[in-house]
Amino acid sequence: MAASWAGVACLSLLALVIGDPCLIISEINADNPRLDTTEFVELYHTGGQRASLDGYTLVFYNGNGNVAYKVLDLKGHSTDDRGFFLVGSVDMLPKPAILLPPNTVQNGPDAIVLYHTSASRYGEKMDVTSLGMVDAVVYMTRRTGGAEFLAETLTPGEPAFVEDETALEGDESIERCLLSEDRWGFHVSSPSPGQRNNCTPPAAPATVPVINELKLGAGQVDGFVELTEAPAAGPLVLVVLDGRTDRVSVSVDVNTSRNGLTSVSIDKNFMKGDESGAVAVYGGRASDFPAGSQLSQIQPLDAFVFAGAGNKPSANLTETLIPGREPYQLSNSLREGGYYLSRCGVATWARDPGVFWEAPQTPAKVNQCPWPKICPHSNVTPGGTDSPSHLPPWGNSDFLINELNTDTPGAAEDGEYIELWHPSGRRVSLQGVWILLFSAHNNRPYREISLSGHFTTSKGYFLLGSDRLVPAPSLRLPPNTIQNGPDAVALYRSPYGPPSAAQRGIPTVGLLDAVVYRQRGSDKEAQELSKALTPGQLPLLEDPEVLAGDEALSRCRGLYPYDLSAFSVAPTTPLRENSCPRPPPAPFGVVISEVASAHWTTHNQQRAFVELHGPPMTDLRGLVLSVFDQERSGTVIALPLTGSVDQDGFYIVGNVTAADQTFPEGSVFPARGAVVLCYDLFSVCRAGSALTNSSLRDVLVFSENQQLLFSLSAARGRHVLPAARSVEDGPISLSRCSCCEVRSPSSWTSSSPTPRGTNLCPSAAFSSHIDLCLGPLSSDWQEPLSDCSGPIQGRKVAEVADYLERRCHCGISALYLQGANFSCVSGGLRVRGDIRALSDHQKALIIQTSRVDPSSSRGDACSAPTTDRYTSTDRAHRSSAPAARTGSRWRHIFLQEEAPSGLLHHGAE
Repeated sequence: MAASWAGVACLSLLALVIGDPCLIISEINADNPRLDTTEFVELYHTGGQRASLDGYTLVFYNGNGNVAYKVLDLKGHSTDDRGFFLVGSVDMLPKPAILLPPNTVQNGPDAIVLYHTSASRYGEKMDVTSLGMVDAVVYMTRRTGGAEFLAETLTPGEPAFVEDETALEGDESIERCLLSEDRWGFHVSSPSPGQRNNCTPPAAPATVPVINELKLGAGQVDGFVELTEAPAAGPLVLVVLDGRTDRVSVSVDVNTSRNGLTSVSIDKNFMKGDESGAVAVYGGRASDFPAGSQLSQIQPLDAFVFAGAGNKPSANLTETLIPGREPYQLSNSLREGGYYLSRCGVATWARDPGVFWEAPQTPAKVNQCPWPKICPHSNVTPGGTDSPSHLPPWGNSDFLINELNTDTPGAAEDGEYIELWHPSGRRVSLQGVWILLFSAHNNRPYREISLSGHFTTSKGYFLLGSDRLVPAPSLRLPPNTIQNGPDAVALYRSPYGPPSAAQRGIPTVGLLDAVVYRQRGSDKEAQELSKALTPGQLPLLEDPEVLAGDEALSRCRGLYPYDLSAFSVAPTTPLRENSCPRPPPAPFGVVISEVASAHWTTHNQQRAFVELHGPPMTDLRGLVLSVFDQERSGTVIALPLTGSVDQDGFYIVGNVTAADQTFPEGSVFPARGAVVLCYDLFSVCRAGSALTNSSLRDVLVFSENQQLLFSLSAARGRHVLPAARSVEDGPISLSRCSCCEVRSPSSWTSSSPTPRGTNLCPSAAFSSHIDLCLGPLSSDWQEPLSDCSGPIQGRKVAEVADYLERRCHCGISALYLQGANFSCVSGGLRVRGDIRALSDHQKALIIQTSRVDPSSSRGDACSAPTTDRYTSTDRAHRSSAPAARTGSRWRHIFLQEEAPSGLLHHGAE
């Protein structure tokens, strides 16, 4: 009997880790036919290899009382060589690593939770807790129910999974499978202890064919599309569309007389893997979709939209064929023979490229899907404390519309709600706050609601909605109160009465936030509401086809008011943290290229900006530019990037001419701080306190603040500071001069600003000669011989550059010493060759600063360290040239007298 999918439940997924393996609960069999003698819990390590379970604890909770009835410390155990670990009954096969008496695992309503923290924290009879939780499964049967409290505590926003004991003949288990993209779920299938789960996509209905497998040719071989059988669907046509023009490339009638899977070949000139396009299945015939015709507005039965490397399909094509979904992004390297894609996600809905994975071609056979290496984590830190609420410094921030559900399944419309949130994350009074519900038919409010006398929850949430909504709203509305669209919800602060009483038309005075939304095809009807409440933005579409069941418009990408780009269609989460979709893949090769602050000089052309550089036309969505001020905790600017790198590879943010984005109004770019290119949830990037290596795509620290250096710098606390003396009478910036060392201060130098142009970097055209011997600062410091034999490593080069910069204060960094040779001579470090400069002005500063009294020459050897301070042969220069600081690791030993300038001399050797 086929697996039942009636009870699919999506597991809460608040963080995604790809490539970093983790331990998950992969399968549970809690209820066997007759005697419960083959119960088991299966854990799986997504690395697919042996892994230690030290530090993990498995706890079984009884839904009757919500207390623990069994606690297993997994210390000393490990998974098998394939990543599996079994806890189960003594009679089951394969034999579990930890044996349980028969009938130990209760049938439900119950929960099984995996923790990673001290095992001493957990014991039998303890109350349910989410502290230290790594993974959890809450389950019940159709007979029992009653797992609401466990679900609310352990998997907030997701109902308990219902194990249907009638789904299969014989035994069944609860198995974890990937639904689509990064969304996990559970389903009932035949038990598979110690083996890969039976994650077979559900059988398609007889009336709706679905795309099962594709081959995108490389322009050298034909492509093909495999469809499932749909004998009751009538005549079908397969249409291939060009992603650049939205026109039909070719259409082919589908032979529906065959049983099972049907394969359709496509000419090699279409469906190329290096271009964007789409495949759609319609009811009808090929003559209805002639080649060259425009994209049809008829809704397809199924569709697949794909994006080649650097070649996106149009928004119209994507929205029409796969509303609310993202195109399948093909990898950058086009494989010989093309791409093979198989339907592997077990989601029951159609028109979703997220259910396809790259897999071997299996025409007319069951798809061979790989086991996904994606980790579903809870919203609890494994260390054992609740995750920090990533809240921005809220200051003068006011209430925001956080989630909106205007259209619920069924005719009753009794699940509608509006959720507000205060960025303080605290209990706050709503005195003087109003919500207005607008109709686009007359651009007037059809309901004005005063919130005076109400307060938010302790976490800053406030909920108003239908009287049957769960959890119960603080302010109840009759069913079907909130209209489906085109309409608007607006939030005002109006302490002296309703906003409409003081203003004609659509009120804007006192407006705190607004959302204009629509139904499909109705955006033009809301133009006046959009113009007044959210100018320059299209209304949002709460698309009921995006998710199975109910959905909401959730704030996911920003905390700025009236910003509709901050919202996504997502699962409903009233009074809980929004369940936001995973951001798009991080743009490849984008780095911080140039940074300037308006505070670095007093020149009238000094402006604040950040220049990014990357592959031309790269989409920057998913990246957030965060700016830190050393004088404040957290970020002072957090800006989600919305555009694309231009054709020359540049993207400018800031207060300069022709910037792609400007800094938020009222924000101040600091004199000392840091700039971070972040890829994570906006709330994480904005908080700046929980950034990981995967979050930090690039960083530049221009501060000596130790806390910033510790948390952001990847180069052992090193930083870069602007040197005003490096530029003669002009504005200054920090410029990247090394293409490939991301997050390295050695890649940077001070220079004149060149936004949207080639950075000014040290050049051999302005070089001077250097011949310098350096020794340890003190006699008790012994340099390991291995550090001073063969090529000198970059760390020492940077230390020498620091030594020179402490004397010059003119912007010298390791970049300037690329023309110098480093060697170890008689216990000292010999530096000999060319030192570069940005200009004649900087070159003169380097030569002037270097004039010291040379010691006597000993050929190629370095003499013993001198004890005197550095002095200058020019008495007038002594007061202006900074002496070497005692903090420098190096001390000058010997200088070969090759030129009267001393340390450096100008010209060719």
